[in-house]
Amino acid sequence: METDTLIKTQDTGGINDTRKAELLSSPVEHIDITKFDARPIVEAMGHMSFTSRDLARATKIYNTMLEDPSCSIILVVAGSTSAGGCMDLYAELVESNMVDAIVATGATIVDMDFFEALGHKHYQANEIPNDDTLRSLYIDRIYDTYIDEKQLQDCDHTIGLIADSLEPRPHSSRAFIREMGKWLSEGNAKKSGSLVQLAYENDVPIFCPAFTDSSAGFGLVKHQVDAMKRGGHYMTMDSIADFRELTDIKIKAGTTGLLMIGGGVPKNFAQDTVVCAEILGHDDVEVHKYAVQITVADVRDGACSSSTLQEAASWGKVSTAMEQMVFAEATSVLPLLASDAWHRGAWRNRKKREFAKLFD
Repeated sequence: METDTLIKTQDTGGINDTRKAELLSSPVEHIDITKFDARPIVEAMGHMSFTSRDLARATKIYNTMLEDPSCSIILVVAGSTSAGGCMDLYAELVESNMVDAIVATGATIVDMDFFEALGHKHYQANEIPNDDTLRSLYIDRIYDTYIDEKQLQDCDHTIGLIADSLEPRPHSSRAFIREMGKWLSEGNAKKSGSLVQLAYENDVPIFCPAFTDSSAGFGLVKHQVDAMKRGGHYMTMDSIADFRELTDIKIKAGTTGLLMIGGGVPKNFAQDTVVCAEILGHDDVEVHKYAVQITVADVRDGACSSSTLQEAASWGKVSTAMEQMVFAEATSVLPLLASDAWHRGAWRNRKKREFAKLFD
């Protein structure tokens, strides 16, 4: 695959490099939950009301998950919190054995985490000019965060190369992301300690049921088209295998807890494993015993992303005994929850699940 085949039709020859450098001058610095102890503030928030008390209760539930020796924890991530500064936070949860499986959007895993593992950066938008101007400079915008489009295309290209190296058959997203982690671990990472690499090294499986709905899709489409031109076969993504494999984990795990950031496909995918297990004849499967969701979604439109955890209980997915919704923008409260849990240290006594080994 030639890198320039992924360059879009826009002419990059006239880009004002000085102006582009000005806009891409302040890299996002990812928060380190080990560097500050949020326990005092979370405890104080527990004596307040509104979102503060909700967060304190959510943190208590997450700590209970970590303290429960029978509980396996599934981290669910949607939205752009990784680009916004929580990338190292998620990696720390894996490295410290605070989560056992991950369900995420393709953007979280590829456009953000794998992208930075390749040595690229996300940037703070200290000013937001006309978006047509950003387009002329080949800068993509996520709210107040910038991405260099040319660097993103390098990420697309790398995904295509990994696809080219695999056997031309259906692969689950978990299997493909494991190959991404392996590729990084073999000395190709320019930034160590990415979520994808640490998940590979710690046998924590990552699922992206809508994997191609991300920058990765461009590289995978190019892989498929090139293979077709050669008259050969190509790899494909098997979302059914994703569902089956995550359901296998739910059946194996027994007691489970969900730590959900945002909603979307990852949220419903993780919750539906209970129903899927029942359909497969596992009538004794437990609903998710613990559940925390941090979201700003409005419940009034009836969308699944905004459905409350109590609503999920009506579908037989989640217990209402230990659940908490936190209606807040995640980058403002997730670091407090994660820091509190890290400093309380229940993770030090947890047994590693290594669920990725189920599929070796």
